[in-house]
Amino acid sequence: MRPLTEDETQTFFEKLHKFIGPNIKLLLDRPDGIYVFRLHRDRVYYVSDDIMRRALSFPQKQLISLGTCFGKFTRKGAFKLHIMALTYLAPYAMYKVWLKPAAEQSFLYGNHVIKSGLARMTENTPQYQGVVVYNMNDVPLGFGATAKSTQECRTLDPAGIVVFRQADVGEYLRDEDTLM
Repeated sequence: MRPLTEDETQTFFEKLHKFIGPNIKLLLDRPDGIYVFRLHRDRVYYVSDDIMRRALSFPQKQLISLGTCFGKFTRKGAFKLHIMALTYLAPYAMYKVWLKPAAEQSFLYGNHVIKSGLARMTENTPQYQGVVVYNMNDVPLGFGATAKSTQECRTLDPAGIVVFRQADVGEYLRDEDTLM
């Protein structure tokens, strides 16, 4: 377990910035203590500084997980956010999308959001911007990137893709073997 390098930090924060913008500092400067991001086996963990210091007493090979896994670095150096980060992305999301009840199941099975399943969308959302997907009861279901801007969605065909799915809570069941 080690701190992120300069390049890793930049790649990681660029990905987070797509979803929560300048609210990244709210993740680090919390009133309940100091929180840090640490890298362990190509995965980035969000953990309390106190717990992180206690974990240093364990051998690296025996430590499986620590804190909340935000995602992992691929072999090429790109960063992929995991669904476990949704708890921390949702309260600070700049852009949001709400689904109709009929479209929730399709999204949770791993499909993209289409126009006919879109209930509403944050105004002035740009194309390819990170969004958090909610149901109509404001329960976060996952996140993705917009395929079209808010303006383009108004004139889009009902079968057109509005949000490219990146992760959804259905992954807890579909990918339970590989999440950790």
